[in-house]
Amino acid sequence: MPVTPDPTQPDLPGPDPDAPIRRVTLEVETHVAAGGWDQAPRLYALVATTDLLASEPELAEQLGVDGGAEGALTPVEQDELPDDTTIEELLEQIAWPPQVVGCAVVLERLMLPPEAEAGMPDDPDAAAAYAAEHPERQEVRIAAAVTRRGEAHCAVRPHVGDGEDVLEGPDLVPGLVELLFQTLAD
Repeated sequence: MPVTPDPTQPDLPGPDPDAPIRRVTLEVETHVAAGGWDQAPRLYALVATTDLLASEPELAEQLGVDGGAEGALTPVEQDELPDDTTIEELLEQIAWPPQVVGCAVVLERLMLPPEAEAGMPDDPDAAAAYAAEHPERQEVRIAAAVTRRGEAHCAVRPHVGDGEDVLEGPDLVPGLVELLFQTLAD
């Protein structure tokens, strides 16, 4: 169930280059990218930077957080995620407290061209093997972030060449965005 945007908040246009949701999405993707490929998924709580500065000045100092732009979001990485569950299963079990204004996840996946998906088996294990062995598979890193205000942004970095080309937009990975929104539902 998607989070309904707060009617007391103004409607927001799509993320511009300075939009806090875009900046925090690219920030967590860049942070994870610095560690290279083949990493476990990472989950972040997003808090309003002004709230963090007011309530946890020591933590803000430790994280190197300053006042930032209006509406700035600070990602707070969660502890290591359990190995015995998928990130999708984990997201179905999470509910954030009210002071968390959003959340983000960064993970790696194999993508197939649309024509290859027609032959994919229904069984999840067989589908994973099919994708892993497909000659046109592409490994990507996906960062997705959402807020309680209904904002979303995604960044997808392919693992090819220098990996500098990052695709981005609010709806690149709709299923993952929907799972993130569900964690914020009241």
